[in-house]
Amino acid sequence: MSPLPLALVAAVAAARLAELALARRNAAWVRARGGVEHGRGHYPFMVALHAALLAGCVIEPILTDTPFAPRRFVAGTMALLAAHALRWWTIATLGRRWTTRVIVIPGLPLVTGGPFRLLRHPNYLAVAIEVAALPLAVGAWRTAVAATVLDAVLLLGVRIPCEERALAAATAAGPPARGGAPAGRR
Repeated sequence: MSPLPLALVAAVAAARLAELALARRNAAWVRARGGVEHGRGHYPFMVALHAALLAGCVIEPILTDTPFAPRRFVAGTMALLAAHALRWWTIATLGRRWTTRVIVIPGLPLVTGGPFRLLRHPNYLAVAIEVAALPLAVGAWRTAVAATVLDAVLLLGVRIPCEERALAAATAAGPPARGGAPAGRR
């Protein structure tokens, strides 16, 4: 495997680890303000999918002896950068409310600024782009197809419905017991 694709996968993996650390801190902050977690059962599947995606992006090109293709790599990297920008716009808009889990504080209003003015779930669009773009950038076509299908099933069939139910219940709950805590939407 060429050094550039390997470096790209390593950079994405490092970004995910940084995001997990931030999400862990934010989750503790939200829970300390009465946040309730929903959908714990599907979270391990999400983690496994993303770990398998990263592994597939390294293993598949090695096993198939995929040659480095500069145009494919640049196109995939540009898509990844766009997705990364959308994710960090979402994270910045949500602030301490952003986590990788579905945790909401009952009674707080939904966030409607930033990318939420345009999309209901901007972070999941970023995830979908990344799940397809990273393996395509490094020439892991099978990984791209499998991960994209599994991600779509998980997001559309499980995660987004879970989050929608949690947000509906939380916003219907009335004002939060501990006023002033700005959490309520992932």
